Amino acid sequence: MSKRNQRSPYIPPAQRSANQRSTSDTAMIKISKSTFLLIAGGVGLFLLATMLKPFTIIGAGERGVVMSFGKVQDQELGEGIHPILPIVTSVRRLNVRVQKTDVQAQASSSDLQEVTTNVAINWHIDPERASEVFQRVGDLDTVVSSIISPAVSEVVKAATARRPVQAILQQRVDLKNEIDDALAKRLEPYGVIVDDVSLVDFGFSAEFKAAIEAKQVAEQEAQQAAFRAKQAEQEAQAEINRARGQAEAQRLLRQTLTREILQQRAIEKWNGQFPVVMTGEGGALPFINIDPNTLRQQPPAQPQ
Repeated sequence: MSKRNQRSPYIPPAQRSANQRSTSDTAMIKISKSTFLLIAGGVGLFLLATMLKPFTIIGAGERGVVMSFGKVQDQELGEGIHPILPIVTSVRRLNVRVQKTDVQAQASSSDLQEVTTNVAINWHIDPERASEVFQRVGDLDTVVSSIISPAVSEVVKAATARRPVQAILQQRVDLKNEIDDALAKRLEPYGVIVDDVSLVDFGFSAEFKAAIEAKQVAEQEAQQAAFRAKQAEQEAQAEINRARGQAEAQRLLRQTLTREILQQRAIEKWNGQFPVVMTGEGGALPFINIDPNTLRQQPPAQPQ
């Protein structure tokens, strides 16, 4: 019998349906295993990437110091995200924003008075030299303790020693500018930029404070004494001026006052009654003031 005439064995419909379901289940299992392997691989890669960190993010106001196997590289990473080689490369973030540091410096003036100066400094690390600063000095705390604080103390001592204590109080702006310039020059080689310096307060010894208070009291008393002396002088001058005025008025009055004027004023003030004189008999006679010279000058009366 030829192969063409051969027929496939007869399979019942129920068995044929069971075989088809078995084939379909096998295919589904293969697909499920592939999907699981893909998902597991993706999760594994994500966990590996998270653990190894093949990238780094530099925040605002920061610079990234790149180190390869612990050796500082001559580059700085700016703000943003940057790819790195895990395990091989590490990044140290350094703050380059403006910082504020308070330093208390002890010094002596040119007249050997102890002066305590409280200084406030605004500064920041040069962003272009962040790797150099980290390699030479360290982080911000090390920069403050090892570089800034000793420099401030030295600069304040030098500037204070050139002035007497009174000039320190009177020339505060000049002293501040001198310290500002000297500190900027001193810190610039370390990659530290000085933005501003403020002289917050000065402190002096107890003896100097007592001397200042005594001097102020003496100056106030002297001013009060000078005021009282000036006031007394002005009052005396006023009395002299009044006396001179009265004397001058009397002199002028004597020059212009005549007998006729006196009589005229007496008449103006007369109330029409003569003064009286008491006689021995208990009577009263009117008192008339008659000038004898006037009587002698009058001619005798002619008989009628």
